[in-house]
Amino acid sequence: MRTEVSQMLGIEFPLLAFSHCRDVVAAVTNAGGFGVLGAVAYTPEQLDEELSWIDREVGGRPYGVDVLVPAKLDLEDGGSSGSSGGLDALLAAVPAEHWTFLHDLFVRYGVPLPDLEKAKKAAPKGAGAQVTRQGALDLIDVSLAHPIRLIASALGPPPALMVDRAKEAGVSVAALVGTAEHARRQVAAGVDLIVAQGGEAGGHTGEISTMVLVPEVVDTVAPLPVLAAGGIATGRQMAAAMALGASGVWCGSVWLTTEEAETPPHVKERMLAASSRDTVRSRSRTGKPARQLKSAWTEEWEGPDSPGTLGMPLQLIVAEGAMRQINKVAETGNEGARELANYFVGQCVGLMNTVRPARQVVYDMVEEFAEALDRLNGLSGTG
Repeated sequence: MRTEVSQMLGIEFPLLAFSHCRDVVAAVTNAGGFGVLGAVAYTPEQLDEELSWIDREVGGRPYGVDVLVPAKLDLEDGGSSGSSGGLDALLAAVPAEHWTFLHDLFVRYGVPLPDLEKAKKAAPKGAGAQVTRQGALDLIDVSLAHPIRLIASALGPPPALMVDRAKEAGVSVAALVGTAEHARRQVAAGVDLIVAQGGEAGGHTGEISTMVLVPEVVDTVAPLPVLAAGGIATGRQMAAAMALGASGVWCGSVWLTTEEAETPPHVKERMLAASSRDTVRSRSRTGKPARQLKSAWTEEWEGPDSPGTLGMPLQLIVAEGAMRQINKVAETGNEGARELANYFVGQCVGLMNTVRPARQVVYDMVEEFAEALDRLNGLSGTG
């Protein structure tokens, strides 16, 4: 399948798989696609270990890394990622009323977390501290020390330092956008590839649908290649994206119910049973609008007793530590924890009804893409 993206990255299928799970990244890359590891949850040391493992598993096949470099933060810098002082500063910046709300939430749902100090200690050592300028730059340096072929910026235009370092290393730069205006800014920043992500997507999204956004962005940034993203989980959707002018697709949610996925088992069960209406865009996990499974967690943060969500990275500090404890307790069968548990996922969750190996997802999408193309060719009399 020869497109601008497949030639740029040296891959057989222009199917890019975003995942926080190294096993998914390696499996997709080895199946002829292109795995992209989400790096935000890792410290630099952890990321180096994960990428070293991927290097060994893929045997020189191309893969990439996605870093989160928000353009705007509540705290510009919480210190370097390896600094306990940086995390302490972030924890101290969280208002007391938010810790109190979290404590009361755990009590009401019967989740063991008896005092505020334990809530604070449950905060992640990686995610919140990494969502700072210095934290992101540390991850970029680690990523570029490995033989990656692509580095992606998940929020806003990548800093010039990131673009310069990537180009010096011969690594292509991609960026996710939710509007044509965002795409113009990314082009001005010097990126090589645009990912047009519709509001159906899991994680951080805008509000414009994929069907509308992709052709608009394609026209805006031509001749720069564009990947379509947002709600894409089948080969038919991949064919539709290519018909809209995309040079390939970027998928994230579809890997969450694979055998290799990092998704907590109780959340995976809910995803397999969910419909496309069981997601919501909420600030309750990161401080920015992010699509995720509806749960008591998303409802409570929007409820009358909520102190309101914080900006990034402070809400991330509160939420991810709490969710780590919730998931741990949910696995014991605690019903309150299961009500609260959720995860980032797109509206295509309604299409994710079976557990398959990641490589099989790749093969099934490519086969269905070919079948869809045959049908289209038949309509024009060329098949």
